[in-house]
Amino acid sequence: EIGGQFNIAKQIPGKEEFFETLRYFAVQIDKTGVDLQLNTRVTAEQLNNSDFDEVIIATGIAPRTPQIEGSDNPSRVGKRVAVIGAGGIGFDVSELLSHSGESASQSIPAFMRQWGIDMSLQARGGIEGVTPAFPPSPRQIYLLQRKAKRVGSGLGKTTGWAHRAELIAKGVEMIPGCEYHKIDDRGLHLTVGGEQRLLEVDSIVICAGQEPLRELTAELTKPMHLIGGADVATELDAKRAIKQGTEIAAAL
Repeated sequence: EIGGQFNIAKQIPGKEEFFETLRYFAVQIDKTGVDLQLNTRVTAEQLNNSDFDEVIIATGIAPRTPQIEGSDNPSRVGKRVAVIGAGGIGFDVSELLSHSGESASQSIPAFMRQWGIDMSLQARGGIEGVTPAFPPSPRQIYLLQRKAKRVGSGLGKTTGWAHRAELIAKGVEMIPGCEYHKIDDRGLHLTVGGEQRLLEVDSIVICAGQEPLRELTAELTKPMHLIGGADVATELDAKRAIKQGTEIAAAL
């Protein structure tokens, strides 16, 4: 199916609108007569020997895997989880793993109830309660980062506070200044602030960034253009990718 990273992002509570984004593009592909070929892996040799005049590389990213002993051990997500990496993706993963019940983004009454907003206008200032009231997390979650500054400080200024407040209300423990040593059957071994710790978790999810996936470009001789994650992998931005694709298509 079309969509790439959107098919992962749309599963995050609060990002269900991506289902509609993909539905829109699927309809547009059909309407405009684009030759869509799914389940098709393309090589540079095939492209070089084709009659295409230009190639747009929109192959996205490959996850960056840190060198932590035991990080290649397979596991299913259990009840106690450590999330390594506290960027936007780490927060999204923590949101998904800590979620229970209905998604408030799809229900105005649920959203107002969780954030303590009094729609009857009886409470002073329209606010009921002092702290957000979210359904409890079904898991114990640790959100970890290497940097010593506050976890989540790099999130968007207008929405980052809401993401932090929601996870804190669900009991997610945010730990900065982590140095990771190894992963074994006991859990995650690390040092925090000079003190060695063992997080006895069932599962570790690594969200340590990503690199551009450009394997086609090494041998490609056709004129090419990089867009989206294949161009810049840091801080994945769907709006930037769509803008790049639109501008390149218009120029061609």
